[in-house]
Amino acid sequence: MAVTNESLLECFEGPAALLDPDYGIVAANEAYRRDYAPGGIRPGARCYEVSHGYHVPCDMAGESCPLQRSFEAGQRQRVLHVHSTPRGDEHVDVETLPVRDESGRVAWVVEHVRRPQVSMARASTHPMVGRSPTFNRMLERINRVAPSRTPVLLQGESGTGKELAAWAIHAASLCAHGPFVPVECSGLSETLFESELFGHERGAFTGAVSRKQGLIEAARDGTLFLDEVGDIPLAQQVKLLRLLETGTYRPVGSAVSLHADFRLVCATNRDLKRMIAEGTFRQDLYYRISAFPVDLPALRDRPEDLPLLIESLLHRIAGDRRLRLDEAAMDALRRHAFPGNVRELRNVLEHAALLADGDTISVEHLPRDCACAAVSGAGQVPDDCGILPLEVAERRYLLQTLRSFRGDRRELAARLGISERTLYRKLEAIHSAGEFGCAERARPSVPG
Repeated sequence: MAVTNESLLECFEGPAALLDPDYGIVAANEAYRRDYAPGGIRPGARCYEVSHGYHVPCDMAGESCPLQRSFEAGQRQRVLHVHSTPRGDEHVDVETLPVRDESGRVAWVVEHVRRPQVSMARASTHPMVGRSPTFNRMLERINRVAPSRTPVLLQGESGTGKELAAWAIHAASLCAHGPFVPVECSGLSETLFESELFGHERGAFTGAVSRKQGLIEAARDGTLFLDEVGDIPLAQQVKLLRLLETGTYRPVGSAVSLHADFRLVCATNRDLKRMIAEGTFRQDLYYRISAFPVDLPALRDRPEDLPLLIESLLHRIAGDRRLRLDEAAMDALRRHAFPGNVRELRNVLEHAALLADGDTISVEHLPRDCACAAVSGAGQVPDDCGILPLEVAERRYLLQTLRSFRGDRRELAARLGISERTLYRKLEAIHSAGEFGCAERARPSVPG
């Protein structure tokens, strides 16, 4: 019996297709046809037409094309894409494998598609939803690092979903069968840190009436998630460093060292490099926990995802109520800054769902600051929005300007009509207040 291209592609788990340099589909396995062409693949069909629904190659539609890179480099390539399927749009992990002819030239490429389970590209009850370029870049890094044991540092503002990202890494890792143990480091005092993390023996200190299992022991064969790792007291950081370097620890009051076996994921909304310079975070610990940093985008950096997030959140919040936003309410949320990111968005929608008696959320159901954002965008200030103090208005204007301005600080100061030192002083005041969670990125260098 002759071996065909289709039968060879059946060796792949999941959709696979053989493609030529012109994006043409030479052959496809059953899984590929089922996911992307249940009615059959027409002769001459291109991969971008079948899997994306595009009229042009994906590299001409704003995406990276692994097929062309495999032909050019002659090497395996991997990228995260959004594919169209009968189930709806889905995130997929695309791997391309070059196939050479008798002369050694790359003549074809095998496209192998895997469907990650950590997110959705359409409205869903899944906790991680999005399809914007910034969200996809974050998701691609998560998919890359999840199967390994490499320590991950999740960096992002409060409310961006760092614990969800940590759980996604755990769920796609070799430790998925084990426990996921989150630790809120900001809630641990210096005296509690060792006992909570390492455990203690009976009689180790006053009140230790029995042996207590530490969180490291609880995370055995699983994932230990240290949230807000920047809040660990400096005196305790050396003990965490020793644990990571030696793989051993001792419960409080014990003389016996125990072996630790867990996957480490850390998260912070603080600038650890700046803390190192200030002497409040150990540089050697930073390099231990940040082997693979992943930046989580703020909601303002992924505006394309707002309607998708709203639909998904309303489905979870309202259940059988088919709630939707009218055009004015949607416009109000587009104008809102969302300093609290996705967490704030959920709170806003829960608030509105409680006030809406029907199936439509309007501006009057939104919290006051969101409603004010809507009318201020139209050039009007309603009476019930109040009058802002000039100092507050100035801070808000500066933050809004910093988010959109692409020049350097000297140019910005000139555009504002103030000196660079005055601009620095105003940004320092914003940073000290911690307003909107973006001052870390906005903080300039000290002018000479």
